[in-house]
Amino acid sequence: EAVDKESEIYQKLIVNRPITRGNKSIEAEEETEKYSLTAYVHLALSFPLGSMLSAVIGKNFSTPVEEGKNDYLLCMDKVYQYAGYIAVNISSPNTPGLRSLQYGEALDELLDALKIRQAELQEKHNKYVPIALKVAPDLSDQEIESIASSLLKYKIDGLIATNTTLDREIIKGMSHASEAGGLSGRPLQSKSTIVIAKFASHLNGQIPIIGVGGIDGVVAAKEKIDAGASLVQIYSGFIYHGPQLVKNIVNNI
Repeated sequence: EAVDKESEIYQKLIVNRPITRGNKSIEAEEETEKYSLTAYVHLALSFPLGSMLSAVIGKNFSTPVEEGKNDYLLCMDKVYQYAGYIAVNISSPNTPGLRSLQYGEALDELLDALKIRQAELQEKHNKYVPIALKVAPDLSDQEIESIASSLLKYKIDGLIATNTTLDREIIKGMSHASEAGGLSGRPLQSKSTIVIAKFASHLNGQIPIIGVGGIDGVVAAKEKIDAGASLVQIYSGFIYHGPQLVKNIVNNI
């Protein structure tokens, strides 16, 4: 029975972590960023009219946390004119210290800078691109309340809840359970839904929530909506179930 349970869970989860970076020169990093941006622009221009394409921005791996704000602003400058909305990732478990940006003055400083830059870019490009903050599922009730307060204070356009989790309790004792990286898929399902419900109780419908985490079918998608999400995203579920999953959810939610 334990083997069957492990097999079932492992068929529905992913441990997410980046490839080993090695020692890259500044020139190599700049070249990588150039090609990444070029690929994104080509993708944006090829999307059908009316489609929504998000751009995810974050701090570079090697940038000190206290200098991270500059990375976000630089990325925002580059993708703004092409994006349908911008996801501000402050919750990747694979970037050292990144999750510390979710709290207190560090978060307020980042959100304030992003809103100022958003207004400047809106005037420059004559279009308003919403920004949504992507948070971790590993938050205390007090941290959730504090983040919600900051979102309302700075009039952030949306919340994405949640990123991957560092919690291994549900797969404790299973092979590969101790591997580094953020856990996504079925083990994240209930945890992310609980976080969504808690944020919804503080935001009171003033900011839309995009529900993410372990959505592998219509029931899981409905649970996110019932918890307070206005929209849902799928990641691991798409890998395991393919494009048909999207159709099933859209037709039955």
